[in-house]
Amino acid sequence: MNKKPNLTNKKPTLVIMAAGMGSRYGGLKQVDKITDAGEIILDFSLYDAMMAGFDRAIFVIREEHRELFKELVDDRAGRFMKIEYAFQDIKDIPAEYSVPEGREKPWGTSHAILACRDLIDGPFAVINADDYYGPGGFVSVFDYLSEHKDGEKMAMCMAGYKLENTITENGHVARGVCEMNKDGFLTDIVERLKIQRQPGGISYTEDDGRTWHVMPDDALVSMNFWGFTESMIGALREGIDDFFRNDVPADPMKSEYLLPRTVDKLIKAGKAEVKVLTCHDKWCGVTYKEDWQTVHDSLQAKKDRGEYPDKLWK
Repeated sequence: MNKKPNLTNKKPTLVIMAAGMGSRYGGLKQVDKITDAGEIILDFSLYDAMMAGFDRAIFVIREEHRELFKELVDDRAGRFMKIEYAFQDIKDIPAEYSVPEGREKPWGTSHAILACRDLIDGPFAVINADDYYGPGGFVSVFDYLSEHKDGEKMAMCMAGYKLENTITENGHVARGVCEMNKDGFLTDIVERLKIQRQPGGISYTEDDGRTWHVMPDDALVSMNFWGFTESMIGALREGIDDFFRNDVPADPMKSEYLLPRTVDKLIKAGKAEVKVLTCHDKWCGVTYKEDWQTVHDSLQAKKDRGEYPDKLWK
């Protein structure tokens, strides 16, 4: 596949956020085998990324999971891509602050990306470890990062998925709902923490289900699939001070430094512009234990139709 010239002179790197334990799922869902050949969801993301042009991936994990991930990744995808690891540590915070007593919850997705700060040396894409995105998003984000660099504003992109393609039948999900201008740049992103199918259509609630608000099926949502230039690391360094100064004192046990909110603040401050790249693939992921069979059947069907080889890493 012919690619346009990389204007950044650096090939984009893929960053995979895999430090979270699946609390609703009840285990380390990122490494559950999902196909008859024993692949995990991550294998499909790495395969799609490799086919799109990525040849380097950084996993953000907890240090205690290092050997598990090396066993699952290094001898498989690692034979075709350069694999590196960064460790998200709750104690890895600015020196002038301290971890609140009793805090165990990780600091969130922006903090996860900062764990890679010594490994990032060019444009990079970010995905979740436990989501299947489909091949289209990887092609779109890789090409965008290869063709754009910062101008007066930081150049970013986001793979936007239609809401109806991102819902599980087994409970609620959290999604960043996007609004764009006429040129397709993100103007606003609103985090809806509880979205699920209701008799009247896909809806969200903000009061634990007492009232539901119907959403358009084709609303574009964020699945935490982003594309950034290297300058994002500097922006995250600056933002974490504000987070610890303002957010942590207000909610010491649960506050999170989240990527969508960080991006939103940069847009509102006029420091960044985010091109929304519409993706038509259907998401699937194991949010709940009951999702496993649906994801297995979906991915196995793709292999049976020849969309993927029988064994991804031969």
